Formats: sequence, C-alpha cells, structure tokens
Amino acid sequence: MTLKICIAQLNFLVGDTAGNAQKIIDAARAAYAQGARLVLTPELSICGYAAEDLFLRPAFVAACDDAVKTVARELAGLKGLHVVIGHPTGGDVRSKSVAVQRRYNAASVVTQGRILETYAKRELPNYQVFDERRYFTPGQGTCVFQVEGISVGLLICEDAWFDEPGLLAKEAGAEVIAVINASPFHVGKGGERAARMAERARALEVPVIYAHLVGGQDEVVFDGASFAVGASGAMVARAPSFAEDLFYLEADRRGAIVELDGKIAADRTSEADLWDALVLGVRDYVGKNGFPGVLLGLSGGVDSALVLAIAVDALGRDKVRSVMMPSPYTADISWIDAREMASRLGVRYDEISIIPEFEAFKASLAHEFEGRAEDTTEENIQARIRGVLLMALSNKFGSIVLTTGNKSEMATGYCTLYGDMAGGFAVIKDVLKTSVFRLAQWRNLHDPYGTGANPIPERIITRPPSAELRPDQRDQDSLPPYEILDAILERYMEDDQGVEQIIAEGFERAVVERVARLIRLNEYKRRQSPVGIRVTHRSFGKDWRYPITGKFRA
Repeated sequence: MTLKICIAQLNFLVGDTAGNAQKIIDAARAAYAQGARLVLTPELSICGYAAEDLFLRPAFVAACDDAVKTVARELAGLKGLHVVIGHPTGGDVRSKSVAVQRRYNAASVVTQGRILETYAKRELPNYQVFDERRYFTPGQGTCVFQVEGISVGLLICEDAWFDEPGLLAKEAGAEVIAVINASPFHVGKGGERAARMAERARALEVPVIYAHLVGGQDEVVFDGASFAVGASGAMVARAPSFAEDLFYLEADRRGAIVELDGKIAADRTSEADLWDALVLGVRDYVGKNGFPGVLLGLSGGVDSALVLAIAVDALGRDKVRSVMMPSPYTADISWIDAREMASRLGVRYDEISIIPEFEAFKASLAHEFEGRAEDTTEENIQARIRGVLLMALSNKFGSIVLTTGNKSEMATGYCTLYGDMAGGFAVIKDVLKTSVFRLAQWRNLHDPYGTGANPIPERIITRPPSAELRPDQRDQDSLPPYEILDAILERYMEDDQGVEQIIAEGFERAVVERVARLIRLNEYKRRQSPVGIRVTHRSFGKDWRYPITGKFRA
C-alpha cells in the first residue's frame, strides 16, 4: 500500500482568510491531480502566522472557521483526498459569570466535504518570539486518522519537541507522524529541527513528516525546507528552502512498517540561508504591505552597500532607489564607490548635498551654542538632515525607506535617533557587523537571483568603517574593534552570559563592562527603531524585553 503525500509549503498573508483558503484549495487540487491523497498545510495556514492580537477578536476566529468550511466544501468532489488545515478555533465561554478563554491553535482534517477530525495543539511555546499562551488554551486530545490504509498521527509544531504528544499518537495507532509547523528562522535552526525530529522518530520508531511554512511576516521569516525522516532518524526527503513548493513524498507499507521516500534538496551554507532570509524578509514586507518600491541612503560604506544588494535581489533594480547625501566630511572615495555600486546594480542613483542645510542649522543655533565646541550634536544634525530628506522622498513617491543600521550599532547606540534610524524597515538590524562583512564577501562570490555578480566594490568592504560625521572619523574611535565587540554581544545579548562569565573567557573587564553599559543605556533608542528582520535566536524586538527605566546593574 503506497500513499502519495503533498506538503503544501506555502506563503500566506496574515488575516487574508479568503485568499489563504483559495491558495489551499488550488494547492490541494493540483496535488490531487498528481495523485496525492494527503495534503499537509502549515500551522495556522488559514489565517497566517502569527496573527497576534487578531486572535483575541471573535470575528477573526469566526472568519477562520468559515474559511475552513469553505475549503472543505470546495474540495468535496475529490474522492479520497484528506487535507490538513491549520487554524484557530473556539472562543470565550462563560463560567460562573467569568469569561473563560477556550481558544485553540488547531488543525482540522477535511475530506469529502466535511471536517473529519480537529486536533488542538497541546504544547504552547511562550519564549523568544512566541506568545501562544496569551492567545490559546492547551489541547488535551490526540488525532489519528487513516488515509489509504495508513494511520497518520497529527501534531502541531511544539508538540513534536516533547515526548507525550507523540507517544499518545503512537499508542492510538499512528504509523506515521505528521507535524505541521510555523517555526521562525534563525541561523542554525534548520539543523536543530532536523535533529529533534530524528530523535522523535527513533523514540517512536515511526517516520516523521515535518510540514513547514515559508514567507516573511513583519520581523520573522519562515524558511520552508519541509522534510521527512524515517523511523531510524535518517533524512529521506527535504523540500527547497525559502520558496513555495508543492513537495511530494510517498509512504509505502512494507508489512507492519511504513517507510517514506522523496527527494532531498541540497545542503546549504549558513551564508546562503542568511542571505535568502534577508531577501525574503524584504520582498514580503514590501510586497504584502503594498509599497511600490524602496529607497535608501547610500553612503559608500559596507552597511548601506549590503542593504542595497539585498533590496535589488529581493525586488529588482526598477523598484530600488539610492540617494547619496554628502556632508562636508564625506570622503571622495565614498562618492566614487557609491556611484560605482549603484552603476553595477543598475539602480537609480541621486546625489543631494546636505551642506546647505547643515550650515543653515548651525547658523540658526549659533547663538544658543555660543562658547561650546562642536561635538556629537553637530554629527547628529547631519544624520537627521539625511533622515528628513529620505522621509520627504518617501512621502512624495510612496516608497518605503530601508534603514541600514546593523545589530552592533543598535546594541551600543552607535546610531542617531530620527537620523539614520529614521525609516520603515530595518533590514540588517539583527546582523552583527562582522557578519555584514562576511555577507558582503559572500554576495560578491555568488549571484543567487541573477541581478549581477560582484556588486559591492572591494574597497567598500576593506576600508575602515566610518560614519563620516567629523574629520577623519573611524568607528573604532568610539567602539571596541568589531571582532571583540561582536563576540561580547553574542555572549551577553544573545546567550545571556553574565559579565563575570564573559571576563572569565578572556575578555578585558573594562571593555565588557562598557559594552554592557552601552546596551543598557540605549534601550530607549531601540524601542523607537523600525521593525526589522530577525535572523538570530535572539534579536532586539520581541526576543528582548527590558525596561527602559530601571536600577538593576549586572
């Protein structure tokens, strides 16, 4: 007995219940025509993940329930087809005059025009970017259903990371475990998933199918790469990463054992994953929100160069505009390199000097500043002039401003509020400076989207970084060397190591304490920064929730 299975690895739009339902219907019909009799869609596919406080609105949950019924009705004529649909369900019931939440993160199996089974997720994650306990009640049951004589146990995402849900499904007769997922990407997450599902398969002695979401949603990206492992834990099928796909595999009964078989997509490097995550994050944020294009300030430095290359790969050159805004301290090589890069990528390039505005601001403030030397105030004025110009262009032409600050700068406050932080989407806010250099070098060696090889002039990558807001300025005048800074940030911010623990690893006490202090002092800036793409296991945003006002010192 052989069962053909389709993983509908699709990109959904949050809240578009009608559009998402139609996408599932179209995928199911296409899969059925190819012989599939089981179609798995991702977690909460009917509404998109994550819908956040929309889950608290009864009308939203009701719309999701209606959309599931629409899918069932539209597929009623496809004999033998079973489709697993992720959706919220339930609502608030009253008990002793108190409203009690009974809302579930669920999955329904639809077949022959009806809902055959509905399973509620048992394990609700409440860490990192997850807030599922805010919205949902844990489920209590199990779900095992038969398709073409094979018993399939259904789990939802976090369920498969714990022992009990899978054991209960196995005890109920499951011969294959299907797990539907919406698991946000970070570098290295794919390996973690594969290892954990291999553990689960070996423990249960049954194959595991991992059906995953793809697409960008605000700050998170879902990488696809759905896969299946055999009962031994060996990888037997893997879908492409960062792309929609109707991915097929077969479950073959051999006596009392069910085996899976399918194609295995090639292994990928961490740089390729990181690049594709950033590209998909930009493409979906711009596209799903209806912006006609993007613009950014191109400085001749590596950060803006990297963001420009990502934007062109994501959107194409016709939707990207770059603006060079020289100040009195802009080096000639910055002009030359910015022009060269824009030319290589074929994007619109404009130059708007900020010198007249800078001089006007200084003249307006001369009386107030009399007797005081120039300092970061004048530096910030330059950055804010640039922010005003970019936002004016955005208002006039509708394109969204991409900011170009990296994670190292966001952590330490080496950025200007209402200046270079002004914009709509922060592309590399979760990318450390050392990773910026590494990614720039990687992109110069690869052309994954056919937009041009070697787009970033080598001098942009190799020259010492500078904000160019005062004569002969270098980043390292204000910050530790990036190799040291980023190593401390990874330990302190991403891995929650304490100051003493980091010092014990060989870092200078004064440097570690200074970095920790800068992180603490600049929380108020980060709260006012644009949303940006999460690519590490801990980003500034939902992963990082610290008070601005507080007394505790580590």
